[in-house]
Amino acid sequence: MEFNEWIDIGYLIAAALFIFGLKKLGHPRTAPRGNQLGALGMLVAVLTTILDMELADDPANWTLIIAGLAIGSLIGYWMAVKVEMTGMPELVALFNGFGGAASALVALSESWRYIEDTSLALPTGLDIQVIMIAAGLSALVGWMTLTGSLLAMFKLKGGISVFGKWIKTPTWGPTWLNPVKVILMLTVLALIYMSIDDPRNTDYLWAIIGISSLLGIILVLPIGGADMPVVVSLLNSLSGIAAAFTGFIIGNSVLIVAGSLVGASGLILTFIMCKAMNRTLPDVLFKSFGGSGEKASLTRTKVGSDADEVAMMLDGAQKVIIVPGYGMAVSQCQHQVKEFADLIAEKYDTEVSYAIHPVAGRMPGHMNVLLAEANVPYEQLIEMDEINPEFPDCDVALVIGANDTTNPAARTGEGPLAGMPIIDADQARTVVIIKRSLSVGYAGVDNDLFYMDKTMMMFGDGKKMMTALNNAIKES
Repeated sequence: MEFNEWIDIGYLIAAALFIFGLKKLGHPRTAPRGNQLGALGMLVAVLTTILDMELADDPANWTLIIAGLAIGSLIGYWMAVKVEMTGMPELVALFNGFGGAASALVALSESWRYIEDTSLALPTGLDIQVIMIAAGLSALVGWMTLTGSLLAMFKLKGGISVFGKWIKTPTWGPTWLNPVKVILMLTVLALIYMSIDDPRNTDYLWAIIGISSLLGIILVLPIGGADMPVVVSLLNSLSGIAAAFTGFIIGNSVLIVAGSLVGASGLILTFIMCKAMNRTLPDVLFKSFGGSGEKASLTRTKVGSDADEVAMMLDGAQKVIIVPGYGMAVSQCQHQVKEFADLIAEKYDTEVSYAIHPVAGRMPGHMNVLLAEANVPYEQLIEMDEINPEFPDCDVALVIGANDTTNPAARTGEGPLAGMPIIDADQARTVVIIKRSLSVGYAGVDNDLFYMDKTMMMFGDGKKMMTALNNAIKES
């Protein structure tokens, strides 16, 4: 068997591992195995590519590759160890940006060859068209993904610390900004078209990079926190698309396959997130929801309950459904929530399950990841559509930091939440809500659930309230 055939087999194995890994990621129980298969596929792809480059006669290139692998591995290991589960949304957004930047840099290096070495003959006909269009689109998507992902990361963090001063990430999106986005996009496409006739023109190249980077910023800038799960998923898709474009430039089949898989799966997830919010992707991108609109003024009050009252009410409860939200992630109380579930199951023989809304938190699967860290059994994590019919038979619904995803206003057909699928916590016999205050969620809509007679409010930090509740149950 010839050397090139072995290279093809290596790429085929890598692509197969990517596909099987992606399939395994579809279920929480098999997700760790899927992640391992994906990592193994990338290792095979990297080793195969190195062999394909035939670097035996150039020690300098070997030095660069080994140095890159070592530095990248150290950074990856450090992040895996140091970054907590609550920081996963920010880390995912950052990795999306790195993926886009990597693809854009490879496209840039391929284009720069012809600019740096004028003696190098330019491809002709269809070849130059494919190379320049793929390089241009890779640059457009890659740089846009980088700047957009960095801004998304800071939005997820809530801001950035500059010389010890905390600066909140702005959400700004006047209506006239939407035509600007379209004009910038068309400008980049026009520059890509012109670069086909003049591939060595650096003005076109820098203009594409600059406009694409600006486009990423103004694309994410108007988007509020409520739409962050959709944005993270979309940016993930874009990083894959950029990789696929780069694969066409350098003629690497496994990069095309991997990029296409990431792009397609990310886009499918994006549409799933949009469906879960009853919104369209254009609405997310061009209408700033939950970030800059008018907030409802609070005119009603609610007397809070203490931990002892709630503990007494839980005594004898046969079925409890826990509804986690972003407040749980902020307070990092997933371990206290797990302790609560174990306590009532052991002491009162209570059936416990968790209602997971698709867009709860700041990224797809955010609640699943946090609860898995606390060793919550996968069987207890039930998606919204499956668990909603169980609420009428539920004795207590414990809501921790969820607002918009439990707001009955979504059923009214009016306001920014109109038609959004929600967790039917209001149909439980008793509702306990742990929240810092009666403040509205990202959508800016007051939550009628807070003021129902059957609702008990525990005002305060999620971790403190859950700890107090657990202590009260132990002492009861």
